Order: sequence, then C-alpha cells, then structure tokens
Amino acid sequence: MPEQKRDYYEVLGVAKTASEDELKKAYRKLAKKYHPDLNPGDKDAEAKFKEVNEAYEVLSDKEKRAKYDQFGHAGVDPNFGAGGFNGGGFGGFDMGDIDLGDIFGSFFGGGFGGGSSSRRNNGPMKGETLRASVTISFEEAAFGCEKEITLNRTESCDTCKGTGCAPGTTAEVCPDCHGSGTIRIQRGGGAFTFATTTTCPKCGGKGKIIHQPCKDCGGTGNVRKQRKLTVSIPAGIDNGQAVSLRGQGGAGRNGGPAGDLLISVTVRPHAFFKRDGTSVFLEHPVTFLQATLGAELEIPTIDGKVKWNLPAGTQPGTTFRLRGKGIPSVNGRGRGDQYVTVSVQVPTNLTREQKEALRAYGEAMGEIPPSPADGVKSFFDKRKKKK
Repeated sequence: MPEQKRDYYEVLGVAKTASEDELKKAYRKLAKKYHPDLNPGDKDAEAKFKEVNEAYEVLSDKEKRAKYDQFGHAGVDPNFGAGGFNGGGFGGFDMGDIDLGDIFGSFFGGGFGGGSSSRRNNGPMKGETLRASVTISFEEAAFGCEKEITLNRTESCDTCKGTGCAPGTTAEVCPDCHGSGTIRIQRGGGAFTFATTTTCPKCGGKGKIIHQPCKDCGGTGNVRKQRKLTVSIPAGIDNGQAVSLRGQGGAGRNGGPAGDLLISVTVRPHAFFKRDGTSVFLEHPVTFLQATLGAELEIPTIDGKVKWNLPAGTQPGTTFRLRGKGIPSVNGRGRGDQYVTVSVQVPTNLTREQKEALRAYGEAMGEIPPSPADGVKSFFDKRKKKK
C-alpha cells in the first residue's frame, strides 16, 4: 500500500487558494522552525523539515500543483500506482514524475549526478575516529593504571555554537534546493522525460547559505584544538590491545555525534616475567643442595615475594604452579596462575676443599667417575679382550 501522507496544504498551514507569496512565507517560517541546525538530534523535527520541503517543492511548481490539485499525491508521487507500464509511464503516470536517480540510488548506492552523496553531506554525520597510543609497564598492564595523552581534534566552535554563522546572524535556507542540498534536473521530453538528482550548486549540498561566517571557525562550525585527556587503562590489558573511548573523537557534522578515540597499548617486556594470556611464567634458580634436600624459597610474583616449600629431590626443569598469582582477566572474572620452572645451578670455580667434599659425596653415592689413567687402562683392556 502507498504511504499515507498529509495534505500538502495542511503541512504548510495554508488554504488551497494560497498565493505564491503566501506559500513562500509559510514555507520559510516552518523551514526555519524545523531546520536540523536549530534542532540537532531531533528526529521529529528532521522528519517535519523534510515534509515541509516536499510540500513546498510540489506546491511552488505550477504544473505539479495543478496535478496535485486534480489527482492528489498520486499525481506527483511516483510511488503511487507504480504497478505497471502502459506507454505513458508506470501505472498510468507521466514518467517525468519519476526520479531515476532515486531509483538507481536505492539499488546501487548512488543516484545519477551524485544525489546520494549530496544527501549524506546535508544529513547528520558522525565525527572522525581518532587514534593514539600509550606505552605502559608489565605491572601497569596487570593491575591497570591511568595515563595522560595529548591529541588534536576538531570540536564545535564555542563562538557560533557549531552553526558557522557570526553571532547574532543565521544561515539562509538555500532558495534553489529549499534546504535539501539536492536539486532535480529533467532531461528529454514528453513520455521520455527523465529526472536526476544532483548536488545543489548554489549551496554545495549543505542546504543553507552563510552570508556572515563566524570569524573563529570560518563558517565551518568546527575548530581544531589540542586537548589533554586522562585515560583509564583496565587491569589485564595485553600488548597490542586497544582502549575505545566513545565520543572523544572529532566533532560531528550537521548535528551528528562525535567520533571515537582508539588508544593502542604497548606493554614493555619484564626483566624476568613472561606472559601468555592471564598466565605468568618464571624461571627460578636453585642450588644443587636446595634441589637435593629441599628448601623454603621466596618466589617473586607480580604481587611481591611469596614463600614456597621446594620438595626434596626436585629435578631440574620441574614446573610448579602458584594459583591466582597470574594476570587479572580484563573482563574482571578472576585471575590466572603463575608457573615456576626450577633451574638447578651447577657450581663453578670450586676450591680444593669443595672439590674433595664433592668427591667424598660421590664415593658415598657410588658416583665417582674413573680417573683419566683408569680410563686409558680400561680402554686397552677392552682391546686386548677383543683380540
């Protein structure tokens, strides 16, 4: 079913006998009242602004007004009765009423002459997404921190409040496109008249003309400023991840929202801790005597040193786990574990007394290796036996 629309005369609040001057006066009053620049973010005002422009576009054109007075919306809107083709157009209506730019734009993302692009230029647009970076320590990544960053971004001009107009002045609604930012151009003639939509050359697609631009922003409505922001880095963040701050990017256009700020995080390597997700890995040296007899050790963790009882007879390369001593989860759900791998240190630069003590230990354990002379003798003995 075709969309139910209000009567165009009712939209403008005029009688059907209204003159051109009465139509223009009513249109300017309503267009100013509902203009997006004066009602940022107001969807209802935006819809009424479009409705007022549509009504005035029809009633200000003598031919369209005559068709509208005779046939209503069906006489001027190609969406009504578009069910068939009978030589004179679709559904019995003149093809001159059909905007092929709008039709092709709906299917291929853009109309003839850039109509789709011009509508985007005139509508609310989200601001630029900005990027920054911070470098933090291993511990700061584990437990979170706050960092101050400096960035340059566009912001709404304080002098004109984003309108682009000098204080005390307002922009004029473009008389050619009536604030829509686009105009229709007809080509051909008769039953083969085609209409395309293109950017309004008078206002450049903005829908308004600023005669007295703001001196601070030059009529753009935005200025570039340097800002310092304090950013909260969440606990558990890892190297290469990013923090997103919504609304901290560049200022939006035509009442659109501000963009976002993405902060990439670089974590400096630690001197002896390694990380994999929420797990922390550490290689801890122990002496031969500690590994053999067992000992109470002080193990470094990201929380500080903790005591750990090393079992007697621990072999080199053994790994044990300290539960809950790893990295906090970035979503706040618990912590990982720390894994400690034992590295047995072999003594070097022993004194004569220390060497004799070790030999005595080896004899007691039956582990004394043969002397070099014994090794040579054993080698020749084996050769003789083979003969």
